[in-house]
Amino acid sequence: MPAQIHCPQEGARADKYENWADPIDAPCRSAAAVAPHATDPLPDITKALYVGGAGNVVGRLVDDQEDVTFANVPAGALLPFRFSHVRTDTTATAIVALY
Repeated sequence: MPAQIHCPQEGARADKYENWADPIDAPCRSAAAVAPHATDPLPDITKALYVGGAGNVVGRLVDDQEDVTFANVPAGALLPFRFSHVRTDTTATAIVALY
């Protein structure tokens, strides 16, 4: 008898890595627009932030107790840090959280 082959639902793409661990250095699997906030954390800890419009990014990294400013981040930059917060003091725009 031939081996069974798993066929995804029509229109779905197979993910041959879906059962593998997702280490921090693996490619990001999802993304979401960031809405900076004065006090609230991001919904999840990021793998990185993509900055669409140049400016400063003010935020807190996952193991820190204080905010840090990444000054003069150019448009199109990727900040490969695990952010827990992005603050309203941020002047960069079109920020996307990568997970």
